[in-house]
Amino acid sequence: MGAAGWSPSPLATFGLDVLDDLRRSTGRMLDTLGHGPQTTPSAVVDLAPGVRLHTYPDADPSGPPVLLVPAPIKRCYIFDLDPRCSVVARCLRHGLHPHLVEWTDPGADQQQLGLDDYADRLLRHCLHAVTERTGARRVPLVGHSLGGTLAAICAARHPHLAAGVVLLEAPLHFGTGTRGLATHTPLTYGTDATNGSYGTVGAFHNGVPGSLLTLAAANAAPTEFQLDRWTDLLCCLADPEALATYMRVLRWTLDEFRQPRQLFVDVLERLYQRDEFFTGALTLAGRTVGPTDITMPLLTVVDPRSRIVPPSAVLPVHHAVATDDKRILEYRGDTGVVIQHLGILVGRNAHRLLWPHILDWLDTVAATTPPPARSAPG
Repeated sequence: MGAAGWSPSPLATFGLDVLDDLRRSTGRMLDTLGHGPQTTPSAVVDLAPGVRLHTYPDADPSGPPVLLVPAPIKRCYIFDLDPRCSVVARCLRHGLHPHLVEWTDPGADQQQLGLDDYADRLLRHCLHAVTERTGARRVPLVGHSLGGTLAAICAARHPHLAAGVVLLEAPLHFGTGTRGLATHTPLTYGTDATNGSYGTVGAFHNGVPGSLLTLAAANAAPTEFQLDRWTDLLCCLADPEALATYMRVLRWTLDEFRQPRQLFVDVLERLYQRDEFFTGALTLAGRTVGPTDITMPLLTVVDPRSRIVPPSAVLPVHHAVATDDKRILEYRGDTGVVIQHLGILVGRNAHRLLWPHILDWLDTVAATTPPPARSAPG
């Protein structure tokens, strides 16, 4: 039966729940073997159902703030996996004042949270929290993958809050050849918003299992998600440092958590299927936004080899934004990152060759951003 006629049976939903549990159990086993994350000490601020904000006591309070936005698919610590390959730690050493978004597990009462919440209301909460804590008027956003998609949409919706945007392999245009995930996922055809069933995902009462997204991604890009990870492991066997990173990334890939049904539907229908942001037809909280609403500095990082987020899914938006202050960097891959799509966050080449340029760019944005409107709270 095709995707349009697919509906998850109770057995299928149970099986995906079991698979999530098994993957998390395997992750905990890797923790006991010493492969768990080694994160930077942080303080957590509960902002709203669905999102928390990590702040860092060791940050220079006078340093320029930055908001790090992960994809709402797995845990946020991919930005802070290990001191040797941590975006958070690198920001701190550089003198920035990082804040990390943590998307939390959606409860049964949070299944209505959709793109309007994640790309607008919840990220706006985070931006307001950062400005209140630091006294900054505007804050740059750094988003990876779908987190970058959300960051770009939020910046377009709230340009008065966003000082700049860094897109790390973030899909924003879903034209021909860039709809792999949608093609390989049982979609939400027949969505019935009146009864909250959300079409084919209606059986997932507590959210869409992480394993469903993992399987869809593996089907959409089998080389990157299946073959390349084993090739990468073989390349790591003679490189202890790369192997240590590989095992921590592998542990992260097993840390499944759910996605709200409505967000799942919105991303696949409003973005992947209808390409509403690129066409300027995406309406959030009564306002329609598109690339021309991005008026602040923009830095885009692409991987020319990627079939997960090919340049054709990113560059058309980069060229369409309404600012001349924009730059493109290319990422060429790493060893020990499991999936090359994650390499920009954890790879040695990325941290050695790309992140110095990204951090310098953030310094430039900070230097051209209006000074604080008031003193930061003590």
